[in-house]
Amino acid sequence: MTNFISVQLKKASEVDLAKPLCKFIQQSYPGGDAQADHCRAAEELSKLRKSALGRPLDKHESALETLLRYYDQLCSIEPKFPFSENQVCVTFTWKDAFDKGSLFGGSAKLALASLGYEKTCVLFNCGALASQIAAEQNLDNDEGLKAAAKHYQFASGAFQHIKDTVLSALNREPTVDISPDTVGTLSLIMLAQAQEVFFLKATRDKMKDAIIAKLANQAADYYGDAYKQCQYKDTLPKEVFPVLAAKHCIMQANAEYHQSIVAKQQKKFGEEIGRLQHAADLVKTVASRYDEYINVKDLVDKINRALTAAKKDNDFIYHDRVPDLKDLESIGKASLVKSTPVVVPLSQKFTDLFEKMVPLQVQQSVSVYNQRKADLVNRSIAQMREATNLANGVLASLNLPAAIEDVSGDSVPQSILNKSKSVIEQGGIQTVDQLIKDLPELLQRNKEILDESLRLLDEEETTDNDLRTKFKERWQRTPSNELYKPLRAEGANYQNILSKAVQADGQVKERYQSHRDTIALLCKPESELNAAIPSANPAKTLQGSEVVNVLRTLLANLDEVKKEREQLENDLKSVNFDMTSKFLTALAQDGAINEEAISVTELDRIYGSYTQKVQESLKKQEELLKNIQNAHQEFSKMKQSNNESNLREEVLKNLAVANDNFVELVANLKEGTKFYNELTELLLKFQNKCSDIVFARKTERDELLKDLQQSIAREPSAPSIPLPTYQTTAAGGSKPAASSTPTPAPRTMVGTKPQPPARPPPPVISAATSSSSTSAPAGTAAAPAAAPAPTPGASAPAASAAPSQAQGPPYPTYPGYPGYCQMPMPMGYNPYMYGQYNLPYAPSPVFQNPGQAPYPPPQQPGYPFPQQPYYPQQ
Repeated sequence: MTNFISVQLKKASEVDLAKPLCKFIQQSYPGGDAQADHCRAAEELSKLRKSALGRPLDKHESALETLLRYYDQLCSIEPKFPFSENQVCVTFTWKDAFDKGSLFGGSAKLALASLGYEKTCVLFNCGALASQIAAEQNLDNDEGLKAAAKHYQFASGAFQHIKDTVLSALNREPTVDISPDTVGTLSLIMLAQAQEVFFLKATRDKMKDAIIAKLANQAADYYGDAYKQCQYKDTLPKEVFPVLAAKHCIMQANAEYHQSIVAKQQKKFGEEIGRLQHAADLVKTVASRYDEYINVKDLVDKINRALTAAKKDNDFIYHDRVPDLKDLESIGKASLVKSTPVVVPLSQKFTDLFEKMVPLQVQQSVSVYNQRKADLVNRSIAQMREATNLANGVLASLNLPAAIEDVSGDSVPQSILNKSKSVIEQGGIQTVDQLIKDLPELLQRNKEILDESLRLLDEEETTDNDLRTKFKERWQRTPSNELYKPLRAEGANYQNILSKAVQADGQVKERYQSHRDTIALLCKPESELNAAIPSANPAKTLQGSEVVNVLRTLLANLDEVKKEREQLENDLKSVNFDMTSKFLTALAQDGAINEEAISVTELDRIYGSYTQKVQESLKKQEELLKNIQNAHQEFSKMKQSNNESNLREEVLKNLAVANDNFVELVANLKEGTKFYNELTELLLKFQNKCSDIVFARKTERDELLKDLQQSIAREPSAPSIPLPTYQTTAAGGSKPAASSTPTPAPRTMVGTKPQPPARPPPPVISAATSSSSTSAPAGTAAAPAAAPAPTPGASAPAASAAPSQAQGPPYPTYPGYPGYCQMPMPMGYNPYMYGQYNLPYAPSPVFQNPGQAPYPPPQQPGYPFPQQPYYPQQ
């Protein structure tokens, strides 16, 4: 009676997880021991999948443990790897567990680049294997009963979890076996079987009949609900439905049987008989309808014995009225089972292979934090550099400090000499020329990488659109134009960056050309530089004046501010703080990360003091420049000026400006070179992403095309055409079967006594043909009795049976040919029996076809006795 339903496992296609995961690790994590450890963990995960899904599994706890460990590992890596069609693209292919397939095509399957789909299918296999292990348990002992109940409840929980999560995990219609309706029914079936196991244990432990009846009634209720859910749906194997119906009746019969014992104990003998009669009717239904699935002979005998005894006692002793079935009090229900919730980790031996790898949410938060940090640092550095350039510009416009150093009027000021020396040490104008020459090559390299990446996407998208146009609604996969939107946006961003870089390069070149001659002058030796600067009469001696001392003090203070600013910039760049631990703590405590709040708080704590110093530096410079401008006005009033001195001062200003521009140009060009090199790395990663997703899409496309070809091959190529009636009539019927070759037209004659034809030469007939000829009907083989006797020397009579193939006339006489004359044939005539020269009637000269040669006259007299069959000599 204990027939339990177990679920078939889904079959998975082989997938290499190590390669895409290692590629993501190498792109996302710095090289070193940590990266190597993560790659080894990825290889271990691939081996674990092969062990869990790549071979047939035994119905044993160890096999289930392997499946559970793989499921736990999938759950642990889900927040650490961005599995999707446009990031870590791994296509998982699974077959429908209940689809048997067809002759020309395999069973229904679904391929998705979704880790949620893989988790769902693995959990389905966990529940299916648990149901198989439970069905294999020995229910004759307590250990087997406990194990079966545990596995059935786990299987019920697994299927229930799939029902609750499958649609959100897949974001599309799943295969039938993991659809919410199917797994919901399976969960209820597993729960019913677990309840039945508790009923068996209660029966075995001889618990009170009232309790046993409630347990059985609850199991019957579960089975009945499961049957109702799948009764009109073709989602489960057909053999499941009769088992569910039979189990519903059996458990209800058990409930009635044990409740009848309770009624007997309460002296309710009429109720006892009524419940036993109902139980007998239920098992009778099972025995008549579902006997091939479940054997209930023992239960039938037990109930019938109890019913017979109860009736006998009631008839002779109690005479209690037997109530109608509708008047019987309903039996209570007692559920001792519930679906085991899926709580990760499911395995007791689980060890996370990627334990040291931070979750993807933490990675993303760290990335956003680093961006906030970079923005803050760059903004502070930009403010300081802008202030420095402003100070240099103001000093250059005032010709400071050269104005207070140029007292002789015919020598190069020391500040100009220092600037010239610095420019020469940095390579001078040759350095700028080389940096500008390298920029177009770097730019072109980046453009080529970006163009190639976008070309891959364009070609795949064009192919996808062509196939979608060809197959229409059959082409069921995400359109490429939707899937590539993030990549297109990223590519457009890179194109925008390159276009802005081109504009910036143009501005740098234009600026360089405007200051190139002055920078070249700074690169010359001191003698040539002195000759290029116009001389002037010595200025009035102001070295001892108070205003010169004030200017020198202010300039020295400004130089000190600049040096402090350089040190502050280095300090800002060198500050480093790992936020991973902060985000991990927040994730563990709250289950989510409020990145903005945490990042703003930490950035203010770490960089607050530096930001304050930057603002103080800017404010201090502003005061110094104001004082320098005021002091310079007083200095200009005191200084004697003429045309020569004005011209000299203008040249010195230009040299100071040229130095500032040289420093800024070199810095900009070096930053541009660094920018293009870093952009090359980003574009190469972008190209790898594009090539990976295009390759994955090509693999998915080939798989989908294969499935479409198989489905098209299974479809009928054209509607069936009904055959004509004469082609469908049997050969032995009233109409002869159709022949592929034309049959010679028979010759018949009406109203004339038949004469035997001339004896043809003996045909060569095989043994099989001879035996079939001799068994021909007598009515067709016998000659007329009044035939003339043979002449002496005549050979044996002609054979009564026809040759194996009729001998036709010497010209074609088929329907439509002029020589054909269709005549009505006598009843019983068989046109396949006679040739031209062995007809049972003589040919008629009256109905002879026009143009036909006359038939040869008879060459032998008729036989006075019936013809005998002719047997050719061997």
